[in-house]
Amino acid sequence: MRPLDVQAIGDQLAIKWDDGAESFLSLEKLRRHCPCASCSGETDIMGNVYKGPNKPLTPEAFKLVRITNVGGYALSPYWADGHSTGLFSYDLLKRLAED
Repeated sequence: MRPLDVQAIGDQLAIKWDDGAESFLSLEKLRRHCPCASCSGETDIMGNVYKGPNKPLTPEAFKLVRITNVGGYALSPYWADGHSTGLFSYDLLKRLAED
């Protein structure tokens, strides 16, 4: 499962998958589910999650500047507030769109 086309349309991310399916995901939901260590924390071998303090998200946090492919497995969004460390696997994108 790979995206054939990815476009920001208004406040949504539209993804057309290689199986013909289409997914629509709100940019706010995408940002709030950022899987990077800063946003989601890091888990040690014992299962403990370490993460910095939550930072309030401004309206700029939900504005997508661009999104790029990473290898053949993920997309990396760059947000208007400068955040760009989240790698969203294709599986994660599909799950988020289905929730």
